[in-house]
Amino acid sequence: MSASTIPTIDLSPWRTGDRQNRDRLALAVDQALERAGFLLVTGHGVPLGLPAAIRTAARSFFHQPAGVKAPFLAEIGQYGWSGPGAVATGRVEGVQTPPDLLETWSAAPEPYDATTDRPEPELLPTSWPSHPPLRPLLAQYVRAMRVLADELLELLAVALGRPLDFFTRHTTCPDWTLTLNWYPAINTTGAPQPGQFRVGPHTDFGALTILDRQPGKGGLQIHTEDNGWQDAPYDPEALTVNIGDLMARWTGDRWRSGRHRVLAPPADAPSEELMSLVYFYDCDPHTVVESLPAPIGRVSHPPVTARAYVRSKVAEIALR
Repeated sequence: MSASTIPTIDLSPWRTGDRQNRDRLALAVDQALERAGFLLVTGHGVPLGLPAAIRTAARSFFHQPAGVKAPFLAEIGQYGWSGPGAVATGRVEGVQTPPDLLETWSAAPEPYDATTDRPEPELLPTSWPSHPPLRPLLAQYVRAMRVLADELLELLAVALGRPLDFFTRHTTCPDWTLTLNWYPAINTTGAPQPGQFRVGPHTDFGALTILDRQPGKGGLQIHTEDNGWQDAPYDPEALTVNIGDLMARWTGDRWRSGRHRVLAPPADAPSEELMSLVYFYDCDPHTVVESLPAPIGRVSHPPVTARAYVRSKVAEIALR
């Protein structure tokens, strides 16, 4: 997949405030999101070494027996550990796919309470493993993600010729979820069933997704109309960014909700296990998302309420 289809955007020039640099980046973003819905982003400000530290701690947790992880099991729609067989993501496209071959740990903010003086909400779930110490690492990571997500939304607003706060005025107390996707090796999962993936084909549901991923034979693929399924480009210094269904609807389908999948564990790399850090960023729960009119928008979708829409899509893929 060519750099012209999915470019790498260095955010450093964006932060200088130089109008020419900002306009150049905004044009590249607009063109990329029209073609595939994906970007690579460098100069993102995530602390060096933090994703690796999270992976080390999370891997120690995921490698424990199921009985040790069971006290942290997430109920449907809640946060914590989800074991094998919990979701079949491809079903959101109307295909009865087998369950995805992964385990997850998910975190989200506690409900906003205007009576407290906390600068930021506590993390859900309420129960975390004491060893490894995942919670402080993820708290640091989501702080960096929140800053980056709002910065990207400002860039997206300029790319559409809208005011800088066109999206961020709706992220005062936003919904977000951080999910650690652990993709076990085939010698753990066993041979995949026909049509089974680590994550089935889908588009994300919210506004923006920021992904820190690892490359592999059983890794991320992106779909475009011109090229079909292709391995996603990878840069160890970059984060992968894609827009979801809410943003596509907001832009009246000017931008594509990036369709993607994660391949099944490969038989010819029996020890390959991967882990992705996936930050899903939506907006304030009661935001009504309405399609921008022409000439920006191309399709007028019925208005939807952000949280209700995302939760309805999540319900389509949950198996328990």
